Formats: sequence, structure tokens, C-alpha cells
Amino acid sequence: MEKTSTGMDSREIRQRFLTFFEKRGHAVLPSAPLVPENDPSVLFNTAGMQPLVPYLMGTPHPSGKRLANSQKCVRTQDIEEVGDKTHDTFFEMLGNWSLGDYFKEDAIKWSYEFLTSKEEGLGLDPARLYVTVFEGNDDAPRDNEAFEIWKKYMPEHRIYFMPAKNNWWSPGDNGPCGPDTEMFYDITSRGLGDMTKEEYLSADDRQDVVEIWNDVFMEYEKKDGKVIGKLAMKNVDTGSGLERILMAIQGKDNVFDTDLFEPLMRKIKELAKGGTATTTDIVRAERIVADHVRTAVMMIADGVRPSNTDQGYILRRLLRRAVRYADVLGVGHGTLSELAPVIAEKYKGVYDNVTEKMGDIVREIWEEEDKFRKTLERGIKEITRLISAGSISGVEAFTLFSTYGFPIEMTEEFAKEKGISVDRAEFDIEFKKHQALSRAGAEQKFKGGLADGGEKTTALHTATHLMLAGLRKYLGDGVHQAGSNITEERTRFDFTYPQKVERDVLDKVEAYVNEAISKVCTVKIEQMKKEDAKAKGVEGSFWEKYPDVVNVYSVVSPDGTQYSAELCGGPHVEQTGKMGKFKIVKEEAVAQGIRRVKAVLE
Repeated sequence: MEKTSTGMDSREIRQRFLTFFEKRGHAVLPSAPLVPENDPSVLFNTAGMQPLVPYLMGTPHPSGKRLANSQKCVRTQDIEEVGDKTHDTFFEMLGNWSLGDYFKEDAIKWSYEFLTSKEEGLGLDPARLYVTVFEGNDDAPRDNEAFEIWKKYMPEHRIYFMPAKNNWWSPGDNGPCGPDTEMFYDITSRGLGDMTKEEYLSADDRQDVVEIWNDVFMEYEKKDGKVIGKLAMKNVDTGSGLERILMAIQGKDNVFDTDLFEPLMRKIKELAKGGTATTTDIVRAERIVADHVRTAVMMIADGVRPSNTDQGYILRRLLRRAVRYADVLGVGHGTLSELAPVIAEKYKGVYDNVTEKMGDIVREIWEEEDKFRKTLERGIKEITRLISAGSISGVEAFTLFSTYGFPIEMTEEFAKEKGISVDRAEFDIEFKKHQALSRAGAEQKFKGGLADGGEKTTALHTATHLMLAGLRKYLGDGVHQAGSNITEERTRFDFTYPQKVERDVLDKVEAYVNEAISKVCTVKIEQMKKEDAKAKGVEGSFWEKYPDVVNVYSVVSPDGTQYSAELCGGPHVEQTGKMGKFKIVKEEAVAQGIRRVKAVLE
């Protein structure tokens, strides 16, 4: 096992975390895939809690009330910050959850114990630890309870009260919310010692202290933007970024010097043929290439492919940005794919799909780089010409995208470096005309948050289960889910099938779903072992993401007819009678062997 010169490596830290909480009654769950199931509010899972939303909202989890895992996450809203000490687009979030079980006392105690215990935890120096708690506002009082608990473990003068923007968690205008407490660690070589609040804030701005743990206490309920009271069931949602933990353990001042990145950074230096950039620019470029290719590898392993929309657009943007900075370093054409096996080596035995999909990963990276390079040289000449004119119009920016493959963000980066402007509003208008991804739509999906659990969305979710059962009935057992996106207006469902589905078959599927609705079926939840569910023929996609005991949702009529039986973690109606009339409005191809239907409830 590869270890750094100081401290534990990433593999040992990840396992120590899971073992620590398993010993304290937590069921260890596998990571969900990067692309969330049935949650159109986000492009990727951005936190460990996202796949657990239904359970945080009250659905019983088949593994119990105490859970822990290491969740793969992607965040891209800070993509321009990548290259500094701490920002990365892919990361792992270590998390433990209490679903109506323990609360602040145990959550804080175990957070502190794991961070500082040499026997079971990380053995961090308590003298380098700083804590923030919620200072209170009109929605909720100061979190004196958390403050008093922390005083058992920390000197009072290293616990700082902070406003809601720092220490209050909320998914939006509706749903559970509450204060949080965050732990920061001093990563300087000299040691900062005791600090006033003002000195601590300055240290945070300098990234001399980094956040390494966050405990969210979901104890309030928000409705229409206002806190209306306390929840009947209080939950704990904790998170600790593995990459940032590594900085503290291994004595590094940036994530790219930790063991997760070190072999990758070494390989990038080997491939570099001597670019013309300054030393500072070289360091930033190396980090951007490392981060973006690592994220691309994890995305492709989870089924994302480059495209001009949604997750595929982000993948394309990352790879093309990596190509640009590879050129700064003098990395040869067609060599980015050589980084993929180096990345896979770090995740053997953790995320084995990375190694299993290596052929796909290498091919996708190579093809996307090759495709981009064919137009890159001409595109740079064109953007240089536009920059010399002093500004770039929205129409010109769109031409750079449509003709030369330049994502708008890359055009903006080039322009910003030269101190000129891009007419983004005009670009968005042009982009929308061509039914591509608008910035407004992208920003909504970057925000993150809970899936829509409204009445219409819930009904469409149940209807989608029935539709899949109908498709399997009339097209055969080779039909499986390949993806879904459900909003309150419609369901968009991808499934495996090699050819066009004729309208008469779609009519039969419609009739199947509407029959189940008219019979006022009951939706039943049964917990069973995953292997037993498979043996019984329960339909399920992404079996690997589910724990050993699963929730099986069955739609059963009063006369005992079973219309659907499927694994799921999303919201469902209790009975089908008031769902409305189901109608399939469109069927089309989205990829080789993948069809897509769009349907509504009228």
C-alpha cells in the first residue's frame, strides 16, 4: 500500500472512518452514482445527503436509523477556483447520519473523537482545531446547546459564533433546515495558536485553516421561506471532505500534494514537454489538468458521455478546459487519456467500476480531445482576432461555441485574461434559439438541493414505475431503466431497447398504466434482502448502489394484481386513484440501444 512520508494514506483514512462509525451502530452504505436518480434539481450528487433525501424526509431506511458512507460528489460552481489550494470538482464526502436517533451530543462527541483519537481516529492535534456554531437570528435562537457541548472538548475562546450564511443549512424555501457546527484545522507549518474571532476570519481567508468537518442539525421546518417551527423527527447530517482531511493528516498545504493526487501530478510532469508559462501558471495548469481529468474519469465510469446538454456538457467543458491547460504545459496531443490508469489505481477496491470501464474511459477522453483539437487551432486564431477588436459580442461568442467548440466559459476566460468583455446576455439568447443549454438553466442545476417531493412530481414518479413495468410486459425483460428525469410537468424516461417503439405498443403501455390507476391500487413498501429481491424478479437499475437490505415498492390492486415491483428510494403516492390520466407524448432515440419517452399526467 502506497503511503506518503507523513501520516496515513487516503485508503486507510476512508476505511478508518467507516469502521469508526460501524462500531457505533452505523450501517455502512455503498456510494450512490454521481448522477442522482430521479432528482432533476441537480446535475450531480453534490453532498452525501442527497441520495438519502427521502429518508431524511421520513421514509424508513432499510438499513436502520444510523448510516455512514463515503459518497462520490461533483461540484462545478467554483470551477474557475480550481488551481488554488483546496478547490476540486470531484471529491469524496465522508458522512454519518442519524434518522431520528441521536442528536447534538453524540454527533459532536463522535466528530471530535474521530478527528483527535490516535487509536480509532485520525489523531489530529486538538490545539490546531477551531469550531464555529450558529449565532442566532430571527428564525432561530443562538445554538447554545452546541456551544455548551463543545466546551467539554475545546477551550471556549476557540469556539466562534457565526451568522446564518456560515452556520445555517437549508435546502431552499421549503423543507427541513437547521444550524450547523463546523470544524476547521490549522494547516500552517508554524501553528497559529489561539486566535481572536477577527484573527480566525483572516486565517480562513488566507486558507491557513480549512474546514474538515460539518455537523448539520435538522431540527426546524421551513415553509415558503420562513421557519415555522421544529420538526417532529430530528436528523443529523454530517460531512467531511476526504481530500481536505488528507491535507491535515499528511501535513500538506494543498490537496494536490496529498497521496490521492501525487502519482497523477507526477505523471503530468512526465508528459509535459516544457511549456512557455511562468512557474505560477505552470502550478495552476498542472492542478487544473489533474482535477479535470480525474473528474472526467469518475463521470465516464458512472455513465456520463460528452454532449452539449446537462451532465454531458459539464464533462465536455472539463475535458476541453483540460486540453487548453495541457497546452500551457506542453503536454503532447492525445496523451490526456494516459492519465486515466493512474487515477484508476487509486480507487481499486473502492470504486471498481473505474477499472472495469477503463476501455470506455480512455476512448471517450481520447476522442473528445481529438475532436476538440481539430478545431482548437482555428478557434484560437478567431478568438485572438476578436480580442484584438476590443470586445466579443454574444453572436460571436456563440459562433465560437457552435463552429469551434469553445464552451462559453472558456471564451470568457480568454477574454478576462485580456481585460475585455463578452456579451453574455446576447450569447444566452443565441444559445436558447438553438435549444442548447442556457446559462440560466445550468445555474439552477448547479445550486443543488432536495428533489421536488410535490404532489404532481410524486404521482409522475409512481406512474414512471408503472410505465417501466408496461414496457417490460410488451417489449420483453431486456428493457431496463437507463436514466430518468421527473418534474411536476412531465416524466422523461430512458430505457434499453434496440429500435423504435411503435405507437400501438405505446398505446398498450398507456392502457396498462391507466388500468392500474383506475383500479385504485395501493403502493406497498417491503424491506427484503437484495439477493432475495433479485431472485423474486424485482426490477431494479443500479443494483450496486443499494445496501444489502432494500426497499421494494409494489403497486397492487384490491384484487391482488401486481402491476409493478421495483427497487426505489424516491417519493410515491399511497394510492393510484387520484393520479390522473397517463399519456405518452413522445418516443425517440437518445443513443445506440437507448430510447426515451416523455409522458404526462392529465
